[in-house]
Amino acid sequence: MTLALDLAPAEADTDVPGLLATSYRRLTSLCEVLSVHVTDGGRPGPLRPCLMEGQEGAEAFVDAEAARIRERYGHTAPRHVAASRALHDYAWSVGLLMGGVWYLERRVPRIAPEDVRIDLASGAFDITPGARLVCLPDDPAVALSGALPVAQEDALRGELRQAVATHMGPVLDAIGPYTRRGSRALWGMVADDLVSGIWYLGRVLGEEATAVRAATEVLPSALAPFPGGAGFRPLRTADGREHPTRTRTSCCLYYTIRPGEACSTCPRTCDAERLRRLGG
Repeated sequence: MTLALDLAPAEADTDVPGLLATSYRRLTSLCEVLSVHVTDGGRPGPLRPCLMEGQEGAEAFVDAEAARIRERYGHTAPRHVAASRALHDYAWSVGLLMGGVWYLERRVPRIAPEDVRIDLASGAFDITPGARLVCLPDDPAVALSGALPVAQEDALRGELRQAVATHMGPVLDAIGPYTRRGSRALWGMVADDLVSGIWYLGRVLGEEATAVRAATEVLPSALAPFPGGAGFRPLRTADGREHPTRTRTSCCLYYTIRPGEACSTCPRTCDAERLRRLGG
């Protein structure tokens, strides 16, 4: 599949961090639920690189999510649920930052865990744009220092998978023990959130079918360390329309907070219920 390129001109930015800052701001303007602020790294405040501060930082990250669940839902979540919910939000946000830039501009940013800072009170993220990205040879960004060209689209998709895995590996090491889940479930969550972020962006842009194809090409099947592929399939409503759906490899545990409101892609949500929600 070849998507129409929508490139931010390299001439408008003199370096890779400037280019990525423009890309991230574009994403946040498109995606209302993406709570990310783009910073130069010098903004003071309650933000901290929680996940890279050892056990104390990881525990603060989980505690903050538990507090938000109590405030938002009036529910006291077990610690492993709070950890899973926090990890899901983190993986979805970072996956959308990387996957969204790839989808919109055919560029893959390299985001280090240290580039992401978290407001423990609100759960909002700050990101400091890094100095490296991967792009195609005909991209004007290739002239910038820190831009690495790869020969073709398939290689660029491989770079996206690698960038996400490289970022999330140490994050899973830090938070995984609090979730009481094994490696397959943790990497399944990362795969789910990468796919769902691209899918979400496509819906926002009114091009869901294109996004579904793109996400499927990123993860056509299990590709280490990701234990499963995108796995989209159609559901047909009574009016004859087909709607894409998929079943998550790893549950985000929202159903434990709102038992009657399991996610539409939850393994617990049957097709009849999915069709009901679609109005068919």
